[in-house]
Amino acid sequence: MKTLPTPRQAFTLVELLVVIAIIGVLVGLLLPAVQAAREAARRMSCSNNFKQLGLAVHNYHSAYNQLPQQMGGTTHFTGNWQGNSNANAPQGNNVYELSWLVGLTPFFEQQALWEQISNPLLVPGGTNSFPPMGPGPRRTLSDHNAANYDPWMTNIPSLRCPSDPGVGLPSQGRTNYGACIGDSVLWNAGNGVGNNGLITANATAGQTAAWKSEHIRAALRGMFMPRSKTKFRDVLDGLANTIAAGELTTDLGDRDKRTRPVANDTANFHADNGKLACRGAIDPARPQFWAATLTSPHVEITSGEHGRGYKWAHGIPMFTSVSTNLPPNSEMCVDNNATIQNSYLSQGIFPPSSRHQGGCHVLMGDGAIKFITDSIEAGNSASREVRRDSGYLPIGSGSPYGLWGHLGTRAAKEVIDVEI
Repeated sequence: MKTLPTPRQAFTLVELLVVIAIIGVLVGLLLPAVQAAREAARRMSCSNNFKQLGLAVHNYHSAYNQLPQQMGGTTHFTGNWQGNSNANAPQGNNVYELSWLVGLTPFFEQQALWEQISNPLLVPGGTNSFPPMGPGPRRTLSDHNAANYDPWMTNIPSLRCPSDPGVGLPSQGRTNYGACIGDSVLWNAGNGVGNNGLITANATAGQTAAWKSEHIRAALRGMFMPRSKTKFRDVLDGLANTIAAGELTTDLGDRDKRTRPVANDTANFHADNGKLACRGAIDPARPQFWAATLTSPHVEITSGEHGRGYKWAHGIPMFTSVSTNLPPNSEMCVDNNATIQNSYLSQGIFPPSSRHQGGCHVLMGDGAIKFITDSIEAGNSASREVRRDSGYLPIGSGSPYGLWGHLGTRAAKEVIDVEI
């Protein structure tokens, strides 16, 4: 009688190895797709956050008939931004250094935070109160340790891009969204207007108040003007053709050229090649980072507590502004003029940036969100800027920085004839 063969009870070693190899190949193919899907979801979430800010800007304008002021605020006392010591820090004032985001808080569902900011706030463990609209946002962590002001230390989820991994100290509340201040360097840190919000003469420099006012209007061409009020009616190029705000990536402490500034002691940022003054400090082997050792005239500004995007409530460009004179994800470069109190308060070049691949989001004046690639047409990056002085491009000129510069100016009569 013929017997049937006994069925096998297991795979052979060769079969097992083949199955494992096939599974490995499939996993290898699947992981990039999963990562791409996750980044697409993060990018969509970032866009949604930015969209909410755009709606908040429009609601704010409907309520107050003006845009939220970048570097706005109040002067409660005659003292400085900070008291004479940490102990009396609450007696300081914000000396018109509050960011555009502070006034927007009740318009993007942060009413509770706004109530803390807009009312006197008792110093923890003390008897004094912080004044309405808070103390100076320039406060350090040691200032907060002596007398903590919670609103300035609050991390607001809707101000964060999910693709940006930066968290925790030494930041005081990160933001990934900055107001667009245009294509100029001149006084783009608000230096043309005093700490009291007024334009005053500078007799030492031979500058009358009228002279300064004319230069501010001629050079600061973005939708937001530091320490100055703007309205939708000022955007003559059209809200749909003008950038209101741009994305920015926060500092991770890794010498990234987009988040840690370098200064150039000898550069004239307003003149020919001025916008490229720090390019020689980039590491040629790692073009996303500064060189390990910088030589004169390049000076590294140690970020410490002053990294890019580290203080959502502070209106200086380092923290909450972007400019449109260099393309997205270009290097950040600041003026190291010794007459400026702190290097991180300097005027300079602050391109938008992001952790997304190939570009960043911008918020247009009409509330639309656009993704701008790093390769956008940006004209002549080495060009001198528009300024009310001889030797510069005449006032009213179109931006020399191509389509990118055109999008960053509000009233230069530039025609945008391409789909962004």
